Amino acid sequence: MKRDYVDFKDMSANVRLAVMASEDQLFPDHNGFDMTSIKQAWMERSKKHKRIRGASTISQQVAKNVFLWQGGGWLRKGLEAYTTFMIELIWGKKRILEMYLNVSEMGKGVFGIEAASRFYFNKSAKKLNRTEAAMIVACFPNPKKIRVKPPSPYVNQRAQQILLQMSYLEPDEDIQELLK
Repeated sequence: MKRDYVDFKDMSANVRLAVMASEDQLFPDHNGFDMTSIKQAWMERSKKHKRIRGASTISQQVAKNVFLWQGGGWLRKGLEAYTTFMIELIWGKKRILEMYLNVSEMGKGVFGIEAASRFYFNKSAKKLNRTEAAMIVACFPNPKKIRVKPPSPYVNQRAQQILLQMSYLEPDEDIQELLK
C-alpha cells in the first residue's frame, strides 16, 4: 500500500479543481449535503427499485472514509449525516478537501493524491498539471479497476469531461477561494 499525506498548500490547485469538477460541483456552496442530488437519486431509486447513482458529497465521503466504515445500512448513514454536519461545522471546506485528497483510494493500493501523483507521474502532487489531475480523478468511480496509466479509453474520455467542467467552474468566486 502506498500512502503519503500532503498539506493543502502542497497540492496542485489543478487537482483540487478536478475533484470538485468531477465529484461535487456545489462543494463550496452546500452545508455538506446536496439536497437536489439526494432527491434525484431517491426518485430514480424508487422508480427502478435499485441504486442508480450516488448522491454523496465530498464532505459525506470524508465522514465515511475517515470516521466510519464502508458499506451501507441506516445506522452508518445516520452516523455519516451527523459526522458530515460536524466536520462542516468544525473543519471548513479547505480542511475537508485536504482530507478527501489524502484518504481517497486512487488506484489499487494507492491512497492519497501525493502517492498517486508519484505512482502515476513520478512527481509531487504540487506539480500536477490539469490533464494529469483530471486523469487521476477519472479513476474515482472504481480505483481498483480503472487504469490511469496507461490510460484506459474510459479514463481518456472521462478526463476530457472533467477538464471541460474544470473550465466552467474555475471562474466561480467560491471555487477560487478553494484554489488559493
